Amino acid sequence: MKKLFWLLLLINSIAFSQETITKQEIEVNSLIKGTLFSPQKEASNTKLVILIAGSGPTNRSGNSTVGGINNSLKFLAEGLAKNGIAVYSYDKRIFAQMIAKTLDEKTLSFEDFIKDAKDVATYFRSQKKYSKIIIAGHSEGSLIGMVAALNNADGYISIAGAGRSIDEVLLEQLTKQSPSIKEEAQKGLASLKQGKTFESKNPMLSSLFRENVQPYIISWIKYNPQVEIAKLSIPILVINGTKDIQVPPSDAELLHAAYPKSELKIIENMNHIFKEIKVDEDNLKSYNNPNLPVMPELISSITLFINSI
Repeated sequence: MKKLFWLLLLINSIAFSQETITKQEIEVNSLIKGTLFSPQKEASNTKLVILIAGSGPTNRSGNSTVGGINNSLKFLAEGLAKNGIAVYSYDKRIFAQMIAKTLDEKTLSFEDFIKDAKDVATYFRSQKKYSKIIIAGHSEGSLIGMVAALNNADGYISIAGAGRSIDEVLLEQLTKQSPSIKEEAQKGLASLKQGKTFESKNPMLSSLFRENVQPYIISWIKYNPQVEIAKLSIPILVINGTKDIQVPPSDAELLHAAYPKSELKIIENMNHIFKEIKVDEDNLKSYNNPNLPVMPELISSITLFINSI
C-alpha cells in the first residue's frame, strides 16, 4: 500500500508538471502578430504578460537569423502559462514588413517599437479579460517595455536589459572585441548622440554603423534606461544572469539603483538567452540550441513576482 501511495504521488506530480496549455494566434494589427499562451484553466484573476523581444530581427520565440535559434522566449512563455499566467509574445514589426516587402531600414525608429508595445497593451486592456497586465522586455526589449509601461501596465519586468544608454553599451562591447577601434567608435557614437550621421570607412565598424541603420541608432541613443525606469511607479522586477556576456549583471544593479523599490534577481549561471551555462565555452553554443530549456529559476522568479502584484 505504501509503495502504491508513492507511485500515485509520482504520477500526479508528473501530470501536473506537464499541464497542457493553449496557444492562439492573435493579430493585434497589420504589423503585430503573435501567440497567446494561456493556462489550461483561466480565471477572473488571470494575469497577462506582454513579452517583448530583443534587438535585431527577433521573432516571438526569441529566434533570429542573426542571434540564433534557441527558443528562449517560447520556453519562457510556455513555462509561465503552465504556472497559470497568460503570455502574449509577438514578432517585431519588421517581420510583417519583410513579408509585405515594405521594410525600409532608413525609416525605422525606436519609437516604432515603443508604439507597438503600447498598442498591444491597449488591445488586451480593451478586452477586460485579465486582472493585471505586466510588460516584460528582453535585452533591447527591456528599454522598449520600460518606456511603454508608463501609464500602460500594472507591472514591469526587465530581463537582461541594459542599465546604460546604447552608446555606452556598444562602445564597451566594441572595445572588448577590438581595443584598436575604440577611438573611432567613440567619435562615431558621439556624432550619433548629437543626431548626426557619419561615414565609417573601417570595415570593422561599417556593418554595425551602416548608413541605413544610423537613423535608428540615433532614435535609440536618446533614451537612458536609468531615467526611464525612474518615471515608473509600478512593481518592477529586474533580472540578469551571471553568465550574460552581452549585458553584465552590473547593468541590472544600475536599474535597481535608479528605482530602489524594484526587486533585483541575479541568477547564477544564467546567460543572455536564459540558458544555464556551467562551462564558458558552451555559452555561444547555446545560442543555436533550440532544445536547451531555459532555467527554471527564471520562470519561478517571474511567477512569484507576478503572483505578488
